[in-house]
Amino acid sequence: KKSILQREGSPEYVFYDGPPFATGLPHFGHFLPSTIKDIIPRYQTMKGKKVERRFGWDCHGLPVENLIEKDLGLNSKTDIEKYGVDNFNEACRSSVLRYTKEWQETITRLGRWVDFENDYKTMNPDYMESIWWVFKSLWDKGLIYEGHYILPTCPRCATPLSNHELAQGGYKDVHDPAITVRFKITEAGPASKDSDMANGCTYLLAWTTTPWTLPSNLGLAMGPDIDYVKVHDGDEYYILAEARLSSYYKKPEECEIIWKKKGSELIDTRYEPLFPYFANLYNSNNGKDGTEPHNGAFRVLNADFVSTEDGTGIVHTAPGFGEDDNKIFKGTGIPIVCPVDNECKFTAEVPDYQGRFVKDCDKDIMDRLKNEGKLVKRDQILHAYPFCWRCSSPLIYRAVGSWFVRVEKIRDEIVAVNQEIKWQPEHLKNGRFGKWLEGARDWAISRNRYWGNPIPVWKCADCGEAICVGSREELEKFSGIYPEDLHKHFVDKITIPCKCGGTMKRIPEVLDCWFESGSMPYAQNHYPFENKDYFEEHFPADFISEGLDQTRGWFYTLTVLAAALFNKPAFKNVIVSGLVLAADGKKMSKSYRNYTDPALVIKQFGADALRLFLMHSTAVKADDLKYSDDGVRDVLKGILIPLWSSYSFFITYANIDNIQCDGRYFSDGKTISLPDNPLDRWILSITQKMVKDTTEAMDSYDLSHAIDPIVLFIEQMNNWYIRRSRRRFWKSENDNDKNEAYETLYASLKTFALIAAPVIPFLT
Repeated sequence: KKSILQREGSPEYVFYDGPPFATGLPHFGHFLPSTIKDIIPRYQTMKGKKVERRFGWDCHGLPVENLIEKDLGLNSKTDIEKYGVDNFNEACRSSVLRYTKEWQETITRLGRWVDFENDYKTMNPDYMESIWWVFKSLWDKGLIYEGHYILPTCPRCATPLSNHELAQGGYKDVHDPAITVRFKITEAGPASKDSDMANGCTYLLAWTTTPWTLPSNLGLAMGPDIDYVKVHDGDEYYILAEARLSSYYKKPEECEIIWKKKGSELIDTRYEPLFPYFANLYNSNNGKDGTEPHNGAFRVLNADFVSTEDGTGIVHTAPGFGEDDNKIFKGTGIPIVCPVDNECKFTAEVPDYQGRFVKDCDKDIMDRLKNEGKLVKRDQILHAYPFCWRCSSPLIYRAVGSWFVRVEKIRDEIVAVNQEIKWQPEHLKNGRFGKWLEGARDWAISRNRYWGNPIPVWKCADCGEAICVGSREELEKFSGIYPEDLHKHFVDKITIPCKCGGTMKRIPEVLDCWFESGSMPYAQNHYPFENKDYFEEHFPADFISEGLDQTRGWFYTLTVLAAALFNKPAFKNVIVSGLVLAADGKKMSKSYRNYTDPALVIKQFGADALRLFLMHSTAVKADDLKYSDDGVRDVLKGILIPLWSSYSFFITYANIDNIQCDGRYFSDGKTISLPDNPLDRWILSITQKMVKDTTEAMDSYDLSHAIDPIVLFIEQMNNWYIRRSRRRFWKSENDNDKNEAYETLYASLKTFALIAAPVIPFLT
């Protein structure tokens, strides 16, 4: 408070803090960015800037919901709805800030100056209302739409994930079945010139690692330029890619090649449905029944994504479960079938497996295919598979209705504003982050959940008319009700009369919590409803910092929304830190007990030692850091205790000699006079070089190069200057030399304390 009050009227330096969840305790992974977020504002404050440092809390989203589900013993969305959405949301509200006291104590003990009293919370009505304004602004710009896409869906959370969330969750190596299935040809393609293909014993061989999608098969994909062969094998004939023959026939004499054709010659070859569930789509449809006309499913299509690296060179396609599959069916008129619900269980459309999680049905489906003579080969494959970042459940790709932001439409603007940002390390700008922006897809922002900011769209079931509401006052104008609380269980009860005479009800989805954190610059100030001038004078931020994972998270959503709303970046400078791992290189985990309680580390070694260990590492350059107590101990023994020894040496002899130093050699960071002894001149020169090097590095947000000179100076001060000047402090025939030694050491130590203060605030 003092540091801010003392600088009232000074130039301001704007810092945005990314909100953590208070549903767990802070750990070393939080300490790394938190220390960076302390150092830069301290440095700018010491340079004369006024720096507000407002803490924030992420309150909504699935991490909170998952925690409350465990507390209440609920295992699905069905359980939540039986329990009552009102009760569930209020349970989330009461628990979401359960560890704020511990966070405040730990972060303060770490030495971070931050304003906890004036914090922002994403669940506060004012914050939520600003997000409605953000959504409405995008709506008015034509950047919001409702659509169906193939999205990764978490069966446990029963909601889709966006692409950047998928990148956050990561992949794990898992074993899955890899099977080859035969599809009986019923009609030769017109370009094939082989009427014998429909002889009842010729089959297309297709390969898949997802047997559970086979009941939804509607087509087979071949590469147009791939060479395919028809081989005679006993009483039957099989068609597969020539390049894959050796995977199925070890010796050439095991089969006879009848012909070779390109995939483009086999288009529209038709085959018998593998399962009966959607067999009605086999026949063409002229559209007389009101549906879109199509030429019938269960046929060969050509696609560029088909390769001969594995399988048969023929790919089973189920357009309801694969992005590539979905694309090649566009324009065919064939409906996209997706007989799987939000919890990734089969629906009544597939009665034999209804109510079961799809991956649990793999074995039964394979056994059935084997019994029906359709399974040709069965293997296992080890491959990378995506998992949910929140609950670690395996994700299922499926056709999902969702609300999207048209990121692809404004991709050029997003890429352009990124060029205005200074990234540290610099390679992220056009590397990891820049490349991600260049390939950015439309952003799925709706979640089929409960504890979140409701999407402010009301729809009429009778005429389909929809309106977007951008504020509480606007909702009152439409409905006559001014909501004090904007959560789902309140606003879902508010209806709006429709012009057609029907009733508009709010759509059920809530917003992705990343949309909320990306709206933080506006929402923390309740913009544009309050603080309009203040916000516009303080946007974009001068500085933010988080971990490398946020290139797919907060950094991304901040940039997308700022570009969409203002065609500006949301921040001018960013330091990206790496991940803090356990000493064995594994992720830190309470269940593994593979790291020491951070409070004990600080108690044993001090916060300065921990801060310097984290900062004097490659972690400030976005590289991973293996944390170890020994590393912190080494910093204490090798750097901080020698520094304390230098200080102790000075005050011990200065007090004995009753010396009063006046700092005659330095004023405002400049050397104003020089002592006679070359050792004194040397250490003063070294001190000024430290000032210069550290300042230049700090101004470039390069903490690695800012701290190197500080650490080097301690070694030069202790092992060179004091060691070689020791006798001058004991006794001296030259009182002037002794006084100059005191003044030199005083000036050097005081300057060092000022330079190192942002990094090691307690000791300095």
